[in-house]
Order: sequence, then structure tokens, then C-alpha cells
Amino acid sequence: MASKAAPATIELDVDGANSLAQIITFVRRARSVARPEISVSTGLSRGLATKYIDIAIELNLLRNGEVGQSSGGRAPRMVNFNSSAGSILVAELGATGFSVALSDLYGNLLSTSYTPADISKGPEEVLLLVEDSFDELIASFKIRNLWGIGIGVPGPVEFATGLPISPPIMPGWDKFPLRERFSSQYKVPVWVDNDVNLMALGEHALRKDPITNELIFVKIGSGIGAGILTHGQLHRGAQGCAGDIGHIAISSSEDVQCRCGNMGCLEAISGGLALIRDAEVAATNNESAFLIAKKKAKSRIKVGDVIDGSNSGDRWCVERIVKAGNDLGGVLATLVNFHNPSLIVIGGSVSAAGDKLLASIRETVLKRSLPLATRDLQVRISESSDEAGLVGAVEMVINELFSSENLRKWIAVGRPSQSSIH
Repeated sequence: MASKAAPATIELDVDGANSLAQIITFVRRARSVARPEISVSTGLSRGLATKYIDIAIELNLLRNGEVGQSSGGRAPRMVNFNSSAGSILVAELGATGFSVALSDLYGNLLSTSYTPADISKGPEEVLLLVEDSFDELIASFKIRNLWGIGIGVPGPVEFATGLPISPPIMPGWDKFPLRERFSSQYKVPVWVDNDVNLMALGEHALRKDPITNELIFVKIGSGIGAGILTHGQLHRGAQGCAGDIGHIAISSSEDVQCRCGNMGCLEAISGGLALIRDAEVAATNNESAFLIAKKKAKSRIKVGDVIDGSNSGDRWCVERIVKAGNDLGGVLATLVNFHNPSLIVIGGSVSAAGDKLLASIRETVLKRSLPLATRDLQVRISESSDEAGLVGAVEMVINELFSSENLRKWIAVGRPSQSSIH
């Protein structure tokens, strides 16, 4: 996977970097495109387009392809994106394990693996395992052109610094220098974000459908969070914590304390841990024959047991899943009125509840939102949540690498590096 030629070093002004970034991004998405179409689609003059296409070819990011079909005049030369110019490593950390992947610059996952790990053990123990997994990929694929690393974590992240900030299920991780840890180890730029933001980016990249340009991706796992896309771009907010909907209060349930310290948060009422808490009580109080049997068999109830009970028709489990959908739907109705998305996608472990959960979410959103806001709104269960986070982490890295600001920095030294971007 090593590059055949050393990349050039080129200095550009701000306008030049903007033009180069436009062309690289357009050709990457098109994969192969005729030269005249690049000029038309980017709005650059033919002369400027030619100039920056040639620069991108010199940088080994684009390649001259075959001659395309003629529409009456000279047949145009195709331009191809060079997806093998660099490699990306990504990791998605969860409460009980993490996944890692190697990707090319198209965003194709070339290899993935999963490792069980308890995130509450702290960063030193978990990150050593992540680094071992990265090193195995580097050795296995003989990577010599690593360009960047992306990390997703299940908690709030200050995106500008890459620091986790008071993550509820990650004791010992508060303000841990994740970016510095990996950039020092691998000498490449590193970006860190909340896992649900990356799932939103991944859903957008995998679907390749304009409907995902205005998207809310909701993850219902141990907690509840949302990733928000506007015009196809992730909305992180001022500090990076936009979409933390799990801590929106549900006024009718203020007697339950959340992990954040407040009372009546959505997450504390209908997140995955809340379902387990309530299921334990239901089994103890003889409210669910299904859960009583599960508790006797393995002593500890899991979210999957509540979902299995719902699927088998257990009354308590069905009602609890429906209530979770109604609670989430009420919060989403507010977001629909405010943000007016085209698509809401539900992912995370609780989304395995399927149609019962989805129907209650839809019903509540439609009941409580404005008709215009819901006229064309689609609400779906994610079909790709297992890999959406990894794909989204790759998209995050590639978007940052080819942003005009960062592109201008690293092409001046020939390739992305720890020192050229951070």
C-alpha cells in the first residue's frame, strides 16, 4: 500500500488552497470525472481548474485516466482520484469494547476487528489495546503511508482540542489527551469526536442519498445522544457538544436522577441503563414472567432481554419499549420543529427493538410536530449502525485532511504529519 512516488511540496495562498480543496473533494466523490466537468461543477475557470488539477496530480492525489466519450468535439481526458495515496486508521470505543479499521482515502474499510474491553478501566489500559490493534494492521498491510487517525468515544468531546469532557461512563478519561497520545505515537494528525457524531457522518457517507443532508442520527445505548447534519455538514456547536439530547428533561418524570446529577433527563428515564433498572424492578415485583425467568437463568438482566421479551409478547416489556419510544419521540418532536430534518435514523443497542420502538417514536413525532415539518420526514432504524461509526471516523479524518486550511498546511511539507497540522 505504499505510495509509488514521493509527494511534491507546494506552497499555496488561501484562494489557491480553497480551489485545490474544491477540486480534490469533487473528484474524490465522483471517483472518475472528465476535466471539463470539474470546471463546470466547481465554478472555476477552465484555466484555474487545469492549474489545480495539475497540482493535485503532482501531489499524487489525482491521476490522469483514460480518454472519455466524446460529445461532438475532442474526447475529454478523465481524471481519477488516487485513493491509495494515503491510509487512515480509526477506532470506535464503546462501553464494553472497541472496533478498529484501516481505510483508503475513498473511505473503503479494508480491514476491521473488534476487541472486548471495559472502558471504565481507564485510558491507559484500553488505549494500549487500541494501539496493539493499530500496530497489527500496520504490520499486516505493511503501511508506509499513514495519513491520519480518527477516534470515536462514547461521551462528550471538545472537538477543537480532542479532549473528552466529563464523560459519564468513562471514569478516568476526563480531559485525557487522546489526540496527543496517538499523534505522538504515530506521527500523524489525529481527530477525536463523540461516537454518535461519527455515526451521523457514516450514515451520510454510506447512503449517498441527498435525504441525509438534513439528518438527525439518534443512538440509544446505555445513554442517548444525537448527531446532527445540516447541508451535509456536521453541526458540533460552539464547544462540540451539540446533540446531547439525553440530558433534556422530561417534565413528567423529575423524580429520577441522571448520571449528570440533574433530575428527569431523557437518558435517565428511557436510556439502556434505565431499561435495565426498571426491568430488574419488574422482575423483583413479579410484573413480568419473561424477566423473572431470565433473572433466574443468569441473575443479571440486560437490554437484550427486555427487547426479547417485547418480541415474544411479554406485556411489561412491550409497554416499556413503547414508553421509551414515546419519551424519545417527544424530545425529537421538539428537534423536528426546530431543525426540520428530512430523515431521523435510530441506532444503538436499543434500536434492536425494531418496529415497536419505531412506531411509538413516529406516532409521537407526528402528533407533536408541525405538519409542514413532518410532511416529508422519514424515521428509520439504521441498517448500518455496526459500521457507521467507523466509516464516519474515516470521513471525519478525510474531511479535515482535505479542508482548505489543513490542506494548505500539509502540502507545504509534502504529506500530513503531526507537526504540519496540529
